Amino acid sequence: MLRLLDDRDVTAALAVLNEDPVSNVFVISRVEAAGLDQARLGAQVWGYSRGSKLISLCYAGANLVPVGKDPDALKCFAEHAMSQGRRCSSIVGPAESVDMMWTILSRSWGPARETRPRQPLMVTRDSPLVSADTAVRRVRLEELDVLLPASIAMFTEEVGVSPVAGDGGALYRSRVRELIAAGRSFARIVDGRVLFKAEVGAVTRSACQVQGVWVDPAMRGRGLSESGMAAVVEACLRDVAPAVSLYVNDFNLPARQCYERVGFKEVGTFASVLF
Repeated sequence: MLRLLDDRDVTAALAVLNEDPVSNVFVISRVEAAGLDQARLGAQVWGYSRGSKLISLCYAGANLVPVGKDPDALKCFAEHAMSQGRRCSSIVGPAESVDMMWTILSRSWGPARETRPRQPLMVTRDSPLVSADTAVRRVRLEELDVLLPASIAMFTEEVGVSPVAGDGGALYRSRVRELIAAGRSFARIVDGRVLFKAEVGAVTRSACQVQGVWVDPAMRGRGLSESGMAAVVEACLRDVAPAVSLYVNDFNLPARQCYERVGFKEVGTFASVLF
């Protein structure tokens, strides 16, 4: 049975989510921060129960994020999402779950702008295997306008659309500022130029997830990504969470090799459907 969850379901929802705290770090971070009230969370969370036991969830906000692999639950989530019409900009999560939902949703939501069926999910809990770049540090709020062009370039390169389309970039600027203010934005900045950057997009008690990794195109191939990521990992393990995760496109071989050299190990596979 599917139902809309609310704050009375937080304990049960977190029990399901914490069965895989690395894969589910994004949804856990949102629920830990805002609970399950739709207005406060800015999204709905659907729950699927078998009998009286909650067994699976689906976060339905700007992204549609399935939690769990139960086929009946995923079918139910997909049919419910289809009945509402598409409200999200992507479907993202464990590849098997995303694939099962997209098989149903593609009948009315397709075609997607792009599908990325294999995105290795990687994690490290240990000190990096390469030396950290001591020039990589947390970005300061007064450096927002220095960081923003690099963030826009990264997003456009990674997602294929500009984050400033539509509202002129106000929402994206606000998000970049929020991460800086939280101490979750890292960069190497030299003479007002961003050479390397990365953010910690989600944080829970068990794990954090790095996103937005970018190196100035003119500086690529010089090892900045490895030493930069090593600095980010060191800071995260020291100050943020006991596990550092990320997911990467399988076709981005240089990035995958970089993360492996830093010490990340593949622990699963994500997939994304982009609209």
